[in-house]
Amino acid sequence: HRRTVLKMAEGMKSQPVRLYVRAKFIGFKGSKVNQYHHTSILRLEDVNSKEETEFYLGKRAAFIYKAKTLKNGSNFRVIWGKVVRAHGTNGAVRAKFRSNLPAKAMGANVRVMLYPSRV
Repeated sequence: HRRTVLKMAEGMKSQPVRLYVRAKFIGFKGSKVNQYHHTSILRLEDVNSKEETEFYLGKRAAFIYKAKTLKNGSNFRVIWGKVVRAHGTNGAVRAKFRSNLPAKAMGANVRVMLYPSRV
């Protein structure tokens, strides 16, 4: 019996698990005449109401980009941040990053990790 269980386990192919939710960086927080670069607005994929954003508050956000210079054996760099609150009623969130995101990154993908857990 044990052998058949092992053979079944070996034969099954599993899909890779994505431990983050995709989001788009859509701009900075702003008022009528000012723009506040220290707070970024992210549009989370498949999140469409303020109630649904509740789960993501406090989660880590990562903006990953590619650079020319090799550092630590990689050309990829990361700017880490944190989801701080909802923005409006349609599922956008505000996030603060360790260093402000560059304006060039508007429209780019950001990963919102599913940690730290608040459950």
